[in-house]
Amino acid sequence: MRAIAAGMGLGMLLAAASAWTQNSSQEQSVSSTQSVSAAASPDYTAVYCAGFVTSDYRDETRLISGEESNAKIVFTTHDYVFISKGSNQGVRVGDRYSVVRADKDPTDVQWFKWQDKLLKAMGKYYIDAGQVKVINVQPNVSTAEVTFACDYLQRGDIVQPFQERPTPPYKAASENDRFAPVSGKSVGMVVAGKDFAQTFGKFNTAYANLGANQGAKVGDYMRVFRYQGSHAETAPNFDDYQYKMYGFGSTPQKYQWNDLPREILGEGIVLSVGPNSSTILITYSRLEMYAGDYVEIE
Repeated sequence: MRAIAAGMGLGMLLAAASAWTQNSSQEQSVSSTQSVSAAASPDYTAVYCAGFVTSDYRDETRLISGEESNAKIVFTTHDYVFISKGSNQGVRVGDRYSVVRADKDPTDVQWFKWQDKLLKAMGKYYIDAGQVKVINVQPNVSTAEVTFACDYLQRGDIVQPFQERPTPPYKAASENDRFAPVSGKSVGMVVAGKDFAQTFGKFNTAYANLGANQGAKVGDYMRVFRYQGSHAETAPNFDDYQYKMYGFGSTPQKYQWNDLPREILGEGIVLSVGPNSSTILITYSRLEMYAGDYVEIE
């Protein structure tokens, strides 16, 4: 009897598993045939973890430390941290703050000739580390909970009152124009990228030396392009390769960089601006982009 019961139990188990598999397969089949609508705008992480370059930023308030500081060297979501202002400085329970950290490229190697000078003119590079909410206030210090983390938070990070960042809408992909004419608006360069990246593609974050002083604003689109004959990128090139290549032909006439059509590489949407800088989320990439490529406001 026990053998029969065991056999019946096994049979029921196999039947249930078979039914579940069939249902699961049907669900997967249905979902795979349904089109997933594209995002209408950058998500929260893309906007609030983008980082920025600016010359207009104060660093009066700091993250001092946090609970369990004898064992913790960094802090993250749901940790309790201490900030350097309290009720005497106007802090109240419920206040929200952004936590950022100034950073610099540890390699200190230029990707293109003018990179260091352009970046210095734009300001300092800041990492978006996260956000905190005050839960307890004392006269000169406050305790806050880490509510959102892009990166780890650490002692000495800069704490600033939280400001909402606009989430500009994406434009339709059909509007990308490979042969778009010159816009006639301000032109700059892609100077660097988030985490000191020097190459960029779709959904990467880059920083350009076009800011509020040059007419850039949040929600603008910037077109990324390159000229034939450019030597800005690090890949080695022959001189005048735009019209001659040893062993592979040449033209009887010389052509300079501005004699030939520019090559449009892609575009991105402006997430934030400083006086002389923009944070750009690349939304379309036809070819790989490099620090040193040009941008123009569309």
